[in-house]
Amino acid sequence: MFSKFERLIAFRYLRPSKKEGAVSVIAFLSFFGILLGVAALIIVMSVMNGFRDELMKSILGFNGHLGISAPGSRPINDYDELVKEIRAMPLVKEATPLIERQVMISANGIAAGALVHGLKLKDLQNRKVVSEHIVAGSLEYFEDGKPNVIIGRRLSERFGLYTGDRLTLTSPEGNSTAFGTIPRMRSFIVTAVFEVGMKDYDSGVIFIPLQQAQTFFRYPNAISGLELFVQDPDKVQETSRLIRIKYPHLRTIDWQQANNQFFNSLKVERNVMFIILTLIVLVAALNIISSLIMLVKDKTHDIAILRTMGATKQSIMKIFFMTGSMIGVFGTAAGATAGLLFAYNIESIRQWIESFTGANLFNAEVYFLSQLPAKVDLSEVTLVIGIALVLVFLSSIVPAWRASRLDPVEALRYE
Repeated sequence: MFSKFERLIAFRYLRPSKKEGAVSVIAFLSFFGILLGVAALIIVMSVMNGFRDELMKSILGFNGHLGISAPGSRPINDYDELVKEIRAMPLVKEATPLIERQVMISANGIAAGALVHGLKLKDLQNRKVVSEHIVAGSLEYFEDGKPNVIIGRRLSERFGLYTGDRLTLTSPEGNSTAFGTIPRMRSFIVTAVFEVGMKDYDSGVIFIPLQQAQTFFRYPNAISGLELFVQDPDKVQETSRLIRIKYPHLRTIDWQQANNQFFNSLKVERNVMFIILTLIVLVAALNIISSLIMLVKDKTHDIAILRTMGATKQSIMKIFFMTGSMIGVFGTAAGATAGLLFAYNIESIRQWIESFTGANLFNAEVYFLSQLPAKVDLSEVTLVIGIALVLVFLSSIVPAWRASRLDPVEALRYE
């Protein structure tokens, strides 16, 4: 496509002489702009992908894919047969009976609200996101007949609680007496502490045995709902539809409905960031036009000589097209390399920067996660590289075409 002569001249023009200092500066800025834009795009897209992936794993592993409850928050009585039938349905991996209620926790002079999950031990063990992230204590004594409780690490730190300590749960559904409604209170023993990496769960959710929850919340042989785990979370609506048909008296809500606004916000933010960062690449590509136009102006005499020596218009166009394109190609390659290296090592880089500066760059209180995630999608990397190269090639065409249209007679008239 490009002859040896054209490549030789193009690479020569990539190394401007001292008198072409302005051209060199603009060419360097174009190279650096494309590098920065491509690297930023890859890093941001990877972080957004990692953020969404980690949140989905934590949310789905903690709460299940589909929730079932009775209308009006009524209890579901005699639930054993219902659980068996739902577990036998196609696409259902597991059905977990539970009691879910709001309570107030008090200990060491501190009080705060929390969400109680009453579960059986085997169901809690099946939730790997919890059972495999126990940082203190053990699940061994969770269901030994005593009022035990498992709490998150952040809640443990806030209340100064450790395994073996006691806390008090207060239910808003109190006991009616002659003196009015008295809040229902009970003391529980902390047997384990978990850490799943999401601030809301680690600081606001606790687990107690299902039998203890039935006694405390006055649910004799009843539950507040079921949580289902299905084969394919993306096809959970099919399972939800089957359950509504078979059990019209029950209400269902899947993970997509429960977190629809949250994940839509992530999607919109991701698309906006992609557009904004693409503009960086576009500006850098436009700088290539400026640098090439200045280069053509400085090389007018050289172009005229080349034309008189037999160089065709196509050859001149190829030379300057290659000159502009190489700036973009090298910048894109350097940006992709830098972006991938940064994305694959982003957590180590974050920790190093925090240790060096003392600043908290990724606050779990704000971002829900305790670590900065990144997931590189090679198809997105290819898309970013493709967009950058297209913008570069388009930016190189116009100046190259102008150079090919230069009249050698006019250029040499006053020489």
